[in-house]
Amino acid sequence: MIPSLNWQPRLYRLITWLKGFRYLKFGLVGASGTLVNMAVLFLAQEYFFASISNPRQRLYASLALAIAIATVNNFTWNRLWTWGDRVKAAQARQQHLDRTRWQVLGGQLGRYALASWLGIGLQYGLTLWLAHSLHYLLANVIAIVVASVSNFLANDHWTFGHRTPK
Repeated sequence: MIPSLNWQPRLYRLITWLKGFRYLKFGLVGASGTLVNMAVLFLAQEYFFASISNPRQRLYASLALAIAIATVNNFTWNRLWTWGDRVKAAQARQQHLDRTRWQVLGGQLGRYALASWLGIGLQYGLTLWLAHSLHYLLANVIAIVVASVSNFLANDHWTFGHRTPK
């Protein structure tokens, strides 16, 4: 008789333990952003901008829209989940500076966008370059993976990093 291994509680404990790792959270948010990016890129390339006859021009517009929407998706989930502990602490520190919640949110979104700009530019340029020899969707996935490391480091240290109020 084989003893029951009862793997479900062990798997649950493993997943709970892994959720504590910020980079893993960032990766999961990035994966959701990749799905959003790919869906918008496909819809824009094949439907929204189908009236643009030049395929390169259509790809420029489609890729810009896909990156913009995925960036807002990623900011939202990273703010709520990946760096949620730091966001709450930052809001508490900002209360005595007479800043509204919207000012704090706007500042973080601005820093997030600037911190991500290098990765966005890297993704955009690398996708266009790789699309010369690969399908545009595959080229985009490769570019997203390369850009993710720079995005994590910039956002971990600058956007959601611990700061003392001025």
